[in-house]
Amino acid sequence: MASIGSKSIMCLIVFVLFYMQQVKSSSELELLLSMKTSMKDPLGSLHDWIPRSQSFCHWNGVVCDDLSHVAKIELSGKNLSGKLSETIFNFPHVESIDLSNNQLYGEIPSNISTCLALRFLNLSNNNFTGLLPQGSRIPLVETLDLSNNMISGKIPENIGLFSRLKVLDFGGNVLVGSIPKSIANISSLEFLTLASNQLIGEIPRELGLLKNLKLIYLGYNNFSGGIPEEIGELSSLYHLDLVYNNLTGEIPSSLGNLTNLEYLFLYINKLTGPIPRSLFNLKKIISLDLSDNFLSGEIPELISQLQNLEVLQLFANNFTGRIPNTLSSLPRLQVLQLWSNKLSGEIPKDLGKHNNLTILDLSTNNLTGKIPETICYSNNLFKLILFSNSLHGEIPVSLSHCKSLQRVRLQNNHLTGELSPEFTKLPLVYFLDISGNNLFGSISERRWHMPSLQMLNLARNNFFGTLPNSFGSKKLENLDLSENDFNGTIPKNFGELSELMELKLRSNKLSGEIPNELSSCKKIVSLDLSHNQFSGQIPTSLAEMQVLSLLDLSMNELSGEIPPNLGKVESLVLVNISHNHFNGYLPSTGAFLAINSSAVVGNQLCARGDDITSGLTPCKSLKKSSIWWFFLTFLLGILVLLVFSALVVVFIQRRRELKLKKVESTTQDGNNWEIQFFDSKASKSITLDDILGIGVSYKGFYSEISNMQMFVKKLNVNITTSFWTNIQELGNIRHPNVVKILAACKSEKGGILVYEYAEGKDLSEVIRVMSWERRQKVAIGIARALKYLHCSCSPSIFIGDLSPRNVIIDGKDEPRLRLSLPTTTAYVGPEYNGISEKSDIYGFGLVLIELLTGKNRGDAEFGKRESIVDWARYCYSECHLETWIEPLLKSDAVNNQNKMVEMMNVALQCTASEPAARPCASDVAKTLDSFVRSNSCGLGLKRCGSV
Repeated sequence: MASIGSKSIMCLIVFVLFYMQQVKSSSELELLLSMKTSMKDPLGSLHDWIPRSQSFCHWNGVVCDDLSHVAKIELSGKNLSGKLSETIFNFPHVESIDLSNNQLYGEIPSNISTCLALRFLNLSNNNFTGLLPQGSRIPLVETLDLSNNMISGKIPENIGLFSRLKVLDFGGNVLVGSIPKSIANISSLEFLTLASNQLIGEIPRELGLLKNLKLIYLGYNNFSGGIPEEIGELSSLYHLDLVYNNLTGEIPSSLGNLTNLEYLFLYINKLTGPIPRSLFNLKKIISLDLSDNFLSGEIPELISQLQNLEVLQLFANNFTGRIPNTLSSLPRLQVLQLWSNKLSGEIPKDLGKHNNLTILDLSTNNLTGKIPETICYSNNLFKLILFSNSLHGEIPVSLSHCKSLQRVRLQNNHLTGELSPEFTKLPLVYFLDISGNNLFGSISERRWHMPSLQMLNLARNNFFGTLPNSFGSKKLENLDLSENDFNGTIPKNFGELSELMELKLRSNKLSGEIPNELSSCKKIVSLDLSHNQFSGQIPTSLAEMQVLSLLDLSMNELSGEIPPNLGKVESLVLVNISHNHFNGYLPSTGAFLAINSSAVVGNQLCARGDDITSGLTPCKSLKKSSIWWFFLTFLLGILVLLVFSALVVVFIQRRRELKLKKVESTTQDGNNWEIQFFDSKASKSITLDDILGIGVSYKGFYSEISNMQMFVKKLNVNITTSFWTNIQELGNIRHPNVVKILAACKSEKGGILVYEYAEGKDLSEVIRVMSWERRQKVAIGIARALKYLHCSCSPSIFIGDLSPRNVIIDGKDEPRLRLSLPTTTAYVGPEYNGISEKSDIYGFGLVLIELLTGKNRGDAEFGKRESIVDWARYCYSECHLETWIEPLLKSDAVNNQNKMVEMMNVALQCTASEPAARPCASDVAKTLDSFVRSNSCGLGLKRCGSV
């Protein structure tokens, strides 16, 4: 009986254990299903999380231990969104949770303390808010990564209770306060990242007690005081990054004890004194960046001991003396940037011979001597910047064979000699500036074949002869040949430079007439032909340059009258026609209205009676006493009268075609409709009845009337007395990035706009499939349109609704804005109190964010309290590009990281909460133009240095 009883008890125990196991399994199943219901899963990553389909141990993202308990939850990068359910921390046996790189938001659940077995927690790259978890709640955790969220508040004072931590990453949040000294209790800590927050105070000396530390990243905060000497006691440290703070004092010599250090970044602080000689004991150092400080003294020859050095950046300091010759002996050196110091002497003659140089920037120093022939021995040099020194001699022949070169800036030196035939055939150079030297020779005798060339500056040299017909590039945007001895005429082939935005030929000996072909350069903004010997008249075709802003024709031999249509170029802001042989009236429109007297002096011009700014004498009729002259004058007057009468007839006919027409409509509501045309072809091809007869919607649609394609849209605005005034301003706009308005109609109850046909789709339809190159082009095109509307139109024109649906992308990926009367939309600033320049800039910033991230203002995952701007501002970090860039663009980020970061920087400036802090349109356009044309430093380099 006893044996039977004991067997019964054992069976009972086994049954109870089995039952408890089933209960736990059932509980974990319910927890997983509850977790699933709390999140949105657009990619279907949780498709197999179905009850009784199979054991949850086989579900995607779930890993079980030997007892079939949930041990790991791995759902990184699944695009999951929603608030994180508390059930995530109720799994009793889970050791690892990875939900990084998703779109989760809300606060981190407070029941994290129930997850006693947890050793690995990664919630990085989401949109979490709230405070950090307390240290006492998850005592066994070894990895805690909450980086790149929007977590706020202070670091808990009891952070030291995370006693087993090896990895602590709170970077990319909005934490405030100082680093608690209790962090010294985490003796096992190996990786500490608190970068990109708003932390203040001194870096605690107690960090020197964490002997296992391998990486410290505290950059992009507001730390002050000195660098603790105790950091030099961390013998395992291989990466130290304290950049972009307010650190002062000298670099501690104790850092030379960090014999395992590979990366030392201290740039953009306020450090002073010399480089400690002990730093040259860091035999393993790969990248050393001490730039943008107040360091002084000489760069020691001891640098030769750093045989593993690949990147050396000491620019923007006060270093003096010579560049160490021993730099030439560093076999792995790729990037050397010493610009903006007070260095003197010659560039080491063997520099590049034994290095692997890709970027060399020694600009803005006091260097003398010649450019070394060895500088491109690696055949990998793509960026050579030596401007603003006192270098002399010829451009090395070896550079003419450096096929890797992309960006070359040698301006403002004393270089001499001619350009070698091969120098003008470098295939990858897109930016070449050799201005301000003593170079000479005929450039037309060289065959120019530089297919990548976008910017060429040969100004202020001694080049002579005629201009070449071509520079071998269809991409040329800026061409400056000023202050040389060029003669002959402007080649007609210059009219084929379709991308040209700036042409400067001043102070040469060019002659002949200004070719009509120049008007084919539709993107020219600045045209300077001053101080030459041009003759003939100003081509009337110059008025066809729709974005021309600056025109300088002064100090030439030009004659005749000023073309009246030149005064109608709405983009034209500055004109100088002084010291020529012009006669007749000065146009009284456009840029000539308030022209300064110095810009017209030295001609035989006269002003109309109401012109008081030009300083010209009023035009007066000539009186002749001779009967013969009187007779001739009389006949001439009759002839002029006849011609004038004919012109009046034509003018009246023209006005009839274009004037405001009031027409009784035949619609059922009996409204009176008025129509005004802004295009002569449209006025002859369509009528008001045509437009009213097709039925118009607020959304708009394409139509064809009388073989003329157009887009017709009903206006969703109140029709006021200023309707025609506002529409007139829009109808007169002519810009390559703005869709032309052909006509407008209005009645008492509504209005209609008729646009030219712009083939393409709106930006909201195509943005998700656009490459990085296409998005750049869209951003620049919109910026140029904004610059024209804000800066060149008088009065300035504000858009109001700069949303992607109002941006048409044509077949050449050029953006074209479809303007309308301003309305209140989501694409204006939060301070909305009427449409303004600053509200337009805010809207453009939102468009930039959408181009970069693929997210728009209406996305739900930002929560009720956060906006896309808050998300972009707080998640944005140069070192974590993948957190905000749209997934489609990640493959492009390898070679375009700096450009993407710069564009986001522009976007955040445009969306500043204070309107006064937002940049103007001209600055935005200039910034985007400049950095898009500049070369990216490549992945891993923090900054490009001087450009």
